[in-house]
Amino acid sequence: MSYCCDVLLISTLACQIADSLNDDELSLFAADILLLSDALSAIAVRRSITNSCTNNTPSTDKPTCCEEQKNY
Repeated sequence: MSYCCDVLLISTLACQIADSLNDDELSLFAADILLLSDALSAIAVRRSITNSCTNNTPSTDKPTCCEEQKNY
């Protein structure tokens, strides 16, 4: 149950933030945090793909997603 500490901390933080912002500010802040979360998720996925590409050597002549990614 070690994950409960994170949930409690985040919930407490959310309550503290909500208490200090008005409704419009809270809505805008929530949207910004969601955008930040999505951006971080995209970065994590790209890192994971890049790391898996550098750790695996393709054994076929057909281009892999890793080789196509290098062209970007």
